[in-house]
Amino acid sequence: MAATAAASPSSLLLSRRHGASLSSSSASRAGASRLRAPRCVLGTTEQLRVVEAWKRTGGADPWAAAWTPKTPAQEARLAALPQEARDSRLKIFSGTANRPLAQEIASYLGVDLGKILIKRFADGEIYVQLQESVRGCDVFLVQPTCSPVNENLMELFIMIDACRRASARSITVVIPYFGYARADRKAQGREAITAKLAANLLTEAGSDRVIVCDMHSAQALGYFDIPVDHIYGQPVILDYLASKTISKDLVVVSPDVGGVVRARAFAKKLSDAPLAIVDKRRQGHNLSEVMHLIGDVKGKVAIMVDDMIDTAGTITSGAALLKQEGAEAVYACCTHAVLRLSGGIFEEVIVTNSILLPEDKCFPQLTVLSMANLVAETIWHVHRDGSVSSIFQ
Repeated sequence: MAATAAASPSSLLLSRRHGASLSSSSASRAGASRLRAPRCVLGTTEQLRVVEAWKRTGGADPWAAAWTPKTPAQEARLAALPQEARDSRLKIFSGTANRPLAQEIASYLGVDLGKILIKRFADGEIYVQLQESVRGCDVFLVQPTCSPVNENLMELFIMIDACRRASARSITVVIPYFGYARADRKAQGREAITAKLAANLLTEAGSDRVIVCDMHSAQALGYFDIPVDHIYGQPVILDYLASKTISKDLVVVSPDVGGVVRARAFAKKLSDAPLAIVDKRRQGHNLSEVMHLIGDVKGKVAIMVDDMIDTAGTITSGAALLKQEGAEAVYACCTHAVLRLSGGIFEEVIVTNSILLPEDKCFPQLTVLSMANLVAETIWHVHRDGSVSSIFQ
C-alpha cells in the first residue's frame, strides 16, 4: 500500500464545513485499503539547516539548537544527516505483531531496525535473541498486543528480558494497541482486572517506560508503576479529514456514553462541531443494543468516533440509527481496527495501522492511515528527554 502526500492541517477542514460534500470517488476507494502518511516531520529546508548546524558546530548535537518538532513535512528527519552525526544509542526492535509499522518508524528516524531473531519451538515456546549489541543503549521495543494476544504479550516479555540481560541502558515498550485494556475494572463480582495484571507483568519483566496509544480508558494508566506516555491517534485522523471537502454540517457522534469525552475533544477540533450520543444498553460481552439518539443528525454528515472497532456491534447499530434519524452520510473513525466489519452502511471506515490488518479483513470502504510518524516523534522526544505533550499542542 503506497503512502500519499500528507494531509492539510486540520484547520483547513474548518473553513470548508459549508463547501461540497464529504466524499471520495469510487475509483479512489477501489481496492482493499489505503495507507496515508500523517503530519509532523522535518522538511527538506529544515534538514539542510540541521546539516549546516552540524557542520558549524564541528559534530556537536545539531538538534539542540536547530530542530523544531512542530515543523510539518514528509521526509525522514535524520535521512539528511551524515551517518556519524546520528545517535548510535537509539535502538528500535520489532516483535512479530506489526513489523511493517516498526519499519516505518525506524525509516522516519533514519535508523535501521534492530536485528533480532524470534522463533518458536515445536512445543510453542518462544525463543528471542538480539543479534546486535545494545549495551548502554536506549532500546525501544515495538509490539502491539493484538491477536493472538497472549502470544504477542509473551513475546514482548521475552524481548524485554533479552534486552535487560544484554545491559541496555533503558527499555521502553511501544504498544500501539494494548490488549486487555478493556478489563480495567470489576463490573461484576469475582472478575479479574487483567489490565492491571498486564501492567504489573510488563514492569516485572524489566521495562522502564511504556508508550501506549489510545487506551480504552485513561484510568488504566494508573495501573503502571513506571512512567507511561499516552499518545492519541486523533491528529492522524483529523489531518486526513482535513483533506476532504465538507458540504453538510458535521456532527460528531459518540457510539456510547462512555466515549463522550473522546468525541467532545474530537468535535472541538472540528470547529466545535455539535455532538450527538447513541444511548445503548449492553446485554453481555461483545453484545449491545441501541436504544435511542441524543442530539440532532438530520441532514448532517455524521462522524462516529471510537477508540476501537471490535465486533462492530456498537458502531454498526449506531450507524443504522443515525441513518434512520436522517443523517446524510455516516463515517466511522477509530484508532484500533480489531475489525470484524464490512463496509455496508458506512460511507468510509477510517482506521490507523496500530494493528496489522490481514487482507481478508479489508474492504473497499476501508482507509488505513499510518501512525508511524506520530509514534516516531514520541520515541524521539522520549530519547532526547523532551516533552511528549508538545507534539499534540
